[in-house]
Amino acid sequence: MRVRMRYRGRVQGVGFRATARAVAAEHVLSGFVRNEPDGSVLLELQGAPAEVEACLDGLARRMGSRILERDCAPCPERADERGFRIAY
Repeated sequence: MRVRMRYRGRVQGVGFRATARAVAAEHVLSGFVRNEPDGSVLLELQGAPAEVEACLDGLARRMGSRILERDCAPCPERADERGFRIAY
């Protein structure tokens, strides 16, 4: 499965992307995280449903105080993607 998350709040300039990469490294996932011009952070995760959920839960535990709003939507899987990265 693959999901697209958009986080809003105080999520830029606080280590959100680095934390997302560290949490993702604890799981078997691919995808990316990047800052958006509107001040939000976009995160796409792909993997087994349990791995995706565990990663999202871990990120919420570590960065939840910074998140005011989050949107989640499924998106098409990408067969060509390997690993999780910070995108610019």
